[in-house]
Amino acid sequence: MTEPLILQPAKPADACVIWLHGLGADRYDFMPVAEALQETLTSTRFVLPQAPTRAVTVNGGYEMPSWYDILAMSPARAISREQLVESAKMVIDLIEKQKADGIDASRIFLAGFSQGGAVVLHAAFVKWQGPLGGVLALSTYAPTFSDELELSASQQRIPALCLHGQYDDVVQNAMGRSAYEHLKQRGINVTWQEYPMGHEVLPQEIRDIGTWLSARLG
Repeated sequence: MTEPLILQPAKPADACVIWLHGLGADRYDFMPVAEALQETLTSTRFVLPQAPTRAVTVNGGYEMPSWYDILAMSPARAISREQLVESAKMVIDLIEKQKADGIDASRIFLAGFSQGGAVVLHAAFVKWQGPLGGVLALSTYAPTFSDELELSASQQRIPALCLHGQYDDVVQNAMGRSAYEHLKQRGINVTWQEYPMGHEVLPQEIRDIGTWLSARLG
């Protein structure tokens, strides 16, 4: 597996953001965003992992970087849950690696765009048991959330910021909203923010993320 891209901060690292790219992108996709955020988050390390290259059924079996296979798009996405769980385990391993490197778990954040967001939502609110700084869910959805979702006490203390485009035609706004509602109903300190955009990232969104992270990192 390709090693993650690691962006060290200007000062000794005392916080970390693990950021997963979307389908068909790579570990360099959010490097400019991470670099922009590090201008103010001067002691925050960014870890940008790379999804494995695999065949994606809905794209005619074409091989591309993918956290999990998408088998069908409608009515709701049919996915390889097994591959999503594998990717979430990779995220958990990265959390443990940062902890071993001296970063307190309460200062480790998970972020993901689109398919990457689905993985970090599963990692944080289904798999991880322990403190975490928070979760950034960008233009994404939660295919593993259901009405049976039960959160542990430590999971309930993980804050989340859900960001979505009003005109997203790849991951519909309602799919992102549903993930937000699942978290809100379970007592999570979760914020919903939408923007006049499609399936993309806007400068204002990055500024809002910076503000949210800064508030939690003091």
